[in-house]
Amino acid sequence: MHYAPHQGQDMLKCRTAVVDEARQVLQERFYANFIDVPDSSVGFMARYDIAAFGPLTLGRLSFGAEVRIRFGELGSYHVDIPLGGQLAWRQGTHTDAIATTANAAVFQPHGNTALDRVSTDCTMLAVKIDSKALNDQLEHLLGRPLRTPVVLTPDLDVAHGVGRSGVRMIRAVFDGMQAGGLLTRPMVGRPVQEALLTGLLFATGHRYRDELDRPQPALRPGPVKRTVEAIHSMPQHPFTVRELAVLAGVSVRRLQEAFQQYVGMTPLAYLTDVRLTRAHDELRRSAPGEVSVSEVAHRWGFDHLGRFASRYRARFGELPSETLRSG
Repeated sequence: MHYAPHQGQDMLKCRTAVVDEARQVLQERFYANFIDVPDSSVGFMARYDIAAFGPLTLGRLSFGAEVRIRFGELGSYHVDIPLGGQLAWRQGTHTDAIATTANAAVFQPHGNTALDRVSTDCTMLAVKIDSKALNDQLEHLLGRPLRTPVVLTPDLDVAHGVGRSGVRMIRAVFDGMQAGGLLTRPMVGRPVQEALLTGLLFATGHRYRDELDRPQPALRPGPVKRTVEAIHSMPQHPFTVRELAVLAGVSVRRLQEAFQQYVGMTPLAYLTDVRLTRAHDELRRSAPGEVSVSEVAHRWGFDHLGRFASRYRARFGELPSETLRSG
């Protein structure tokens, strides 16, 4: 077995043809497990690249042969994203599920778990998420304690919209961890870790999604409430952060800090997200010929069409023109 740290202690690379060794590494970095290779004539070769990243563990895993893996209860939230091939999986009462390059598998901390068939050509991006960290981040975003821990829907569309953008972000972070550098520094890594947790909460379905999508200003401090109300009432207005701070009645720095604490982004990033959402809704409701992309972009405060298209694609996983054609 080749099993060694890579570019610092947070990244591990493992290459082994021995099933028990592959199982041991998965247990050390993810969960206790049992790996079965139905066809022993096929050359088993586990290839793992695994990065510890604060409350997350990111791994690129493949086995070189069809395998079955049993885990029991995980104790953490987890997402498996096939980068090729597919996997059949089940957890608790959720059975006969298939994850593909378009549809990832989402696991809860509780419930016996199994990957019934990982195809020979399957390479997966595995993301283990500390359950307390995810629920703490959700409380931070909502500005209130949770009555019960979040339960994520078991399937995640990673071919479109925020799911697709989230996978791109995870892959970029993972590639950055492999290369070493700034992400290994806490002052840089921690905000990125929070961004990944926030991205997962916005990409998956759960009982708190409506509250996240339509924040309740009353649960937030007055300056944040006033700023959110101003943005929602006039999203097309070319606000500056100084103008928003004046409306909120606080300094620019205090407004920035409050938004980071209670919204998870800057005031101008929130403004851009609201504008993009309004533009997306209008394009989705319209038919080609009724409006043009440039008209919608300008209506919602985007003067530069190229930058609008780039931000739109990053947010929704498709170009504005594609949304308009499918409307």
